[in-house]
Amino acid sequence: MTETGRSAANPSKKSSPTPKAIIHQKFGDKACYKVEEVQDSTQDGCPGLAIPQKGPCLYRCTLHLPEATIVSGTFRKKKDAEQSAAEKAIEKLGICQKEYNPTIQEAWDDLAGRVAFLFANEFLSSPHPLSGHFRAALRREGDFNGHIPVSVIAVYDAKISNICKYINPAAEANSLLVMSLVLKAAAKLTDLALISDKQFSLWRRNPYPPEIVSSVIQEPNFASIPIEVIYVPAPLDKAVEPLTLHINATGYYLDVIARQLGMSEASDVMISRTIGKASSEMRIYSSAPKQNLLDLWSEPQVKQASHFEGSLNARASYFAGQEVYGDAILASVGYKWKSANLFHEAVSLRSYYRMLVNKIPSGAYKISREAILTANLPLAFTTKTNWRGSFPRDILCTFCRFHHLSEPVFSIQSNLLDPSLDLPGSRKKLKAMQSSKEEKSGAGLVAATVDPAVSIEVFSCEVKIHSKSQELILQCSPQESQRKQTDAMQIASLKVLSWLNIFFENPDMPLEKLNLLAEKLDIHFTPRYFKEFALCHLMHDFGSNRTRAYSDSADENEPSLIDIEGQNSGVTPSNGSLACISYSVSLFREGDCMKEHLESSEEFEFEMGNEAALPHVEAAVVQMTVGQSAKFRVKLPPSEFILAVAADSAATLSLLSSRSCKLEYNVTLLQVTEPLEERMEQALFSPPLSKQRVEFALQHIKESSAASLVDFGCGSGSLLDSLLSYPTSLEKIVGVDISQRALARAAKSLHSKLKSLLDSKESSTKIKSAVLYDGSIMKSDSRLHGFDIGTCLEVIEHMEEEDACLFWNVGSAPHGQEEDLDERNQPQSCKFRNHDHKFEWTRAQFNEWASGLAARHNYSVEFSGVGGAADVEPGFASQIAIFRRREDILKNMELANNYVQIWEWSSQDVTHQEP
Repeated sequence: MTETGRSAANPSKKSSPTPKAIIHQKFGDKACYKVEEVQDSTQDGCPGLAIPQKGPCLYRCTLHLPEATIVSGTFRKKKDAEQSAAEKAIEKLGICQKEYNPTIQEAWDDLAGRVAFLFANEFLSSPHPLSGHFRAALRREGDFNGHIPVSVIAVYDAKISNICKYINPAAEANSLLVMSLVLKAAAKLTDLALISDKQFSLWRRNPYPPEIVSSVIQEPNFASIPIEVIYVPAPLDKAVEPLTLHINATGYYLDVIARQLGMSEASDVMISRTIGKASSEMRIYSSAPKQNLLDLWSEPQVKQASHFEGSLNARASYFAGQEVYGDAILASVGYKWKSANLFHEAVSLRSYYRMLVNKIPSGAYKISREAILTANLPLAFTTKTNWRGSFPRDILCTFCRFHHLSEPVFSIQSNLLDPSLDLPGSRKKLKAMQSSKEEKSGAGLVAATVDPAVSIEVFSCEVKIHSKSQELILQCSPQESQRKQTDAMQIASLKVLSWLNIFFENPDMPLEKLNLLAEKLDIHFTPRYFKEFALCHLMHDFGSNRTRAYSDSADENEPSLIDIEGQNSGVTPSNGSLACISYSVSLFREGDCMKEHLESSEEFEFEMGNEAALPHVEAAVVQMTVGQSAKFRVKLPPSEFILAVAADSAATLSLLSSRSCKLEYNVTLLQVTEPLEERMEQALFSPPLSKQRVEFALQHIKESSAASLVDFGCGSGSLLDSLLSYPTSLEKIVGVDISQRALARAAKSLHSKLKSLLDSKESSTKIKSAVLYDGSIMKSDSRLHGFDIGTCLEVIEHMEEEDACLFWNVGSAPHGQEEDLDERNQPQSCKFRNHDHKFEWTRAQFNEWASGLAARHNYSVEFSGVGGAADVEPGFASQIAIFRRREDILKNMELANNYVQIWEWSSQDVTHQEP
């Protein structure tokens, strides 16, 4: 019984939803209807002439969906046009209505009825992709019965796939099971279809009438159509190669593919689901199993390699998202809706590798920026102002589509925060209340501490990823809140992408470490499902073969043979600034100096310090000033990245075969845009606050007559570098930072300046030694005991607030200390002055923290600042605390070396280490 029949037999059953309602259930706000007015050309005029005439207007609707665009016919009412477009979309995409809930027997009957309809005379002329296969099969000499491969029916008819899922849910991800169910249903249709002795084909028992055949088959055309495809051999030691198939315009393209794979005919070909976009015809073609499919439907979980000829094809399986055995072909060819012509697109080796790269989260971002050899997936989402390329949410959707997963599910939670809640010192998370469902139901209310009239609404976003069978694979539930819903969604998506990227680059990582990394990103995942991604380590050239150009080690990220040209303009990029560069990348072979151009851009912008560019690019740019150009070479990245951009694959492969190949970059720094904080300071303060802070520290250092100084959180060495420009009593300076990249920049800068000062006869500097340590300022190091001055500028607000509250309890105890902290009176969830600030204290909170710290360690403390005046509201823009030790007794000091020395300079040692 059909669905309509059952509904009529049961008047009490709810009426079926409209096509628009079904589309809304499936796509929600992603479904976009656009109705246009169309003049009825048949009114009061000649039918068929597009001449405007008087009379009622007609309407046509275009429905835009993520997977397709559908255009309705013309109707007198707008709503009818919209319903028509929705109905066509349901038919085209094979969407089943939720009310379709048949019994198993009813589903079997529906499946048999659908197979019978496919072999009916009228289906040959229907605008269905499958009808093109029927017409092509009938062009075979002597074939008037419609000899159709079962794999074609299983893949190209969405209705059959959906009915099969009702019979057995495992059919969702098992095309072999769909094929077996189709054969089982066809066995009941002896009048219309016959199972051939080849097991993998269906045909009509009675031939199609000659008049029907002649009406749908075009005149003979013996022209050959060349189609570029990719041959994917099963053995991994054999290279993937481009191939050209020559298909006769009146022939059946599956027969040609079958012969290329060493099979007798199209019935032996297994066809995968689409790869990439839903509207694409990109598929994997391989050998069908050598077993009786009629026996499979009752045992769908049985998967044995003995069912196939040949070994598992790991590369083809990775693309198809299902097991593929033997050699395979990747091709974009087939029939589309409302078209009698064969559709085909070239698949080059470059497009193959671009698809391979696109299956990695960082690769999808690189492709969105058209900078595969330069861009990198950023560490943090820094709002639309600084973000470049596809947004994290879009990249995550692309990842799910390429891996045949369901669309990510985003759940936004809204909370209300009371801005009057002020918890100085500890700054625990503000109490929150649910502002939607829980509030309306009376559940989860906090005792009248939040006034909705003055509260701040903040948002968090939970992301879930399911398999096509709706098995939960991964869930990310960020703890932090954002002021905007879109920011919450993008930040949650980036957390998922960052973790997935770690997994894909290190698929053999121990489960314990993978779990630890997931917990840090508020992620929970199902380990057993990630076995499905086990093929990724065979496809991607990471792991033990990962090259220095893509390594996490600071030393290995340094480009070699840097040659900087141009005058020093003094404008350099810093963390948080936007650097705009032009660049070109070539494959360079040493010895014969052969070059092959790979990638270039006239304007490429990225945020410094957010890893939005590959490490070697950023390491070079940070040494440049605006207007300068640099040339440098790095070791080769994984070959898939190179081949994804190579225009001439043959020439590139020839160069890659040489061990002396490198990548050569030519980069010009065009412009530097300071981060928001610096731009605000430059607009409101002269000189900028950052310069005022350094000058404040320099003045106190000069007045102190100190001989030694350690700068905690020295970064790229801006304060240490400034100290060398003024006469002071300092003889030894030390910098400590956790960023090896920043320390490398500091080493280069200090080395150059100290060398020039040493060579200068007019220099008044007394500096005899300089040292840089890699280490956390949350730990003490006995080598720093007894230093005269400790400085800490622009550091604490970049730490976690809990760490800041413990700061200096580790006790390195210098004689005096300057420290500044940006002053803000905002709730924790608000937007801070800089995107990487973890918190911003008010003046009162800063004073309480500093006073308590001084009392615990027997220091005096005085408060000052820069940018404004203490007695004029709103006071200093940057708060500074100056600590002075009251006595020289050091108590409870840890005698341990927790820092790693990475650079040292000595005026007495001419063989000092190079930076």
